[in-house]
Amino acid sequence: MITLYVFGPAFGLPDASPFVMKTEVQLKTAGIPYRKESSAPMNGPKGKLPYIEDGGKLIGDSTFIREHLAAHHGLNLDGGLTAEQRAQCWAIERMLEDHLYWAIVHMRWMIDENFAKGPAHFFDRVPEPGREEARKQGRDRVRAALHAQGLGRHSANEVADLGGRSLAATSTLLGDREYVMGSRLCSTDATTFGMVAGALAPLFDSPLAGSARSHNNLVAYCDRMMQRFYPEFAWNSR
Repeated sequence: MITLYVFGPAFGLPDASPFVMKTEVQLKTAGIPYRKESSAPMNGPKGKLPYIEDGGKLIGDSTFIREHLAAHHGLNLDGGLTAEQRAQCWAIERMLEDHLYWAIVHMRWMIDENFAKGPAHFFDRVPEPGREEARKQGRDRVRAALHAQGLGRHSANEVADLGGRSLAATSTLLGDREYVMGSRLCSTDATTFGMVAGALAPLFDSPLAGSARSHNNLVAYCDRMMQRFYPEFAWNSR
């Protein structure tokens, strides 16, 4: 059986990582048996979560996990899509994963109040004498990653504005459809759900979260997906 390595529930979400939720939704949609284990990013083959173990082989990165599942377990969520729709899906995924995700990271880690009630608790198991230094170092690493990616070079208001544009674009593309490409769920819905849920995380307050909550169709979409894939989870999008 496949083992999916995850962070675990956090921030009012089924998992702290949108990418973990993406992979788990794809596994659930395809009906592929799996079990979950908590892990740390450093344990994965690419130094991040999620990763899976399948037949003694470790596969990292949600995109390559999906390719592995397609090649070895029959995952085929996009069989009914045209070439144009597949291209649109790829563009949507890149906007969400390579842009909106970093705005979510900024919201969680760089706003003092959000860091204190959220990511700071990742370090709670560090022995007390070194705990605050570990938190500072962890936050500094994220700050450096945001700066290297580019979004961290902007002010907090500018980051929220740019992230809000990606949310607005996603809202427009979704429109009144049930799923991203229409009435049938496709693989990009797993990405969209994970990222929109991340922006709506109940624990955090920020202009980005406010922007996410202002798009009623995104809130309703996330609520539908949460009910379908995590019906046991106590979810509150507002």
